[in-house]
Amino acid sequence: MPILYLHQVERHYRQGEATLYILKGADLALWAGQSVALVAPSGSGKSTLLHLAGLLEHPDHGEVYVDGQATVGLSDSERTRLRREQVGFVYQSHRLLPEFSALENVMMPQMIRGLSRGEARRRGMELLGYLGLAERATHRPAELSGGEQQRVAIARAVANAPRLLLADEPTGNLDPHTADHVFHALEQLVRASGLATVVATHNMDLAARMDRRVTLRDGLIVEMD
Repeated sequence: MPILYLHQVERHYRQGEATLYILKGADLALWAGQSVALVAPSGSGKSTLLHLAGLLEHPDHGEVYVDGQATVGLSDSERTRLRREQVGFVYQSHRLLPEFSALENVMMPQMIRGLSRGEARRRGMELLGYLGLAERATHRPAELSGGEQQRVAIARAVANAPRLLLADEPTGNLDPHTADHVFHALEQLVRASGLATVVATHNMDLAARMDRRVTLRDGLIVEMD
């Protein structure tokens, strides 16, 4: 059973009198432990695809399955619960809470889910240590480098042990050396935890290190290899 399965997904938007079609019956299956690079030009619908996969948007047609569960017919509260438990997000901008430390940022989603403060702290330190940030745990985002902030964002995204990780240009704001370091940390974490992962990126060197590469063409998801 795929962790993520998009079946005949369609998505369009109204622009005045015109209709802009982004996806026209797109299909994608992604299994546990598999990483997919989504490589496509800006404006082609990469973010829309990630939002649909992450249950942030509803398709106009078709079905989105997450860990075997059909999601189109779910209520908003059911979608929120499934997203919180099964999906992690990493954005181009780290989106850390500036008034909290790195550790507190990683603890936050765990405590929202219901974990005790002690358990959230233990797992948070474990993740930060794995990503080489144990000594930076008490620092606030403004005291961290761009690469460190993005590694904290990765730790936060996987804090609740999701099955699916979605990343939208996670190294887009970083210099090449830092981007490679952050991507390597992400790559190691994905392999170790068996996550199913979709990474939208323009960086073909990074994309080449993933299991599969897909693009968007005429509203469909097309394998590049």
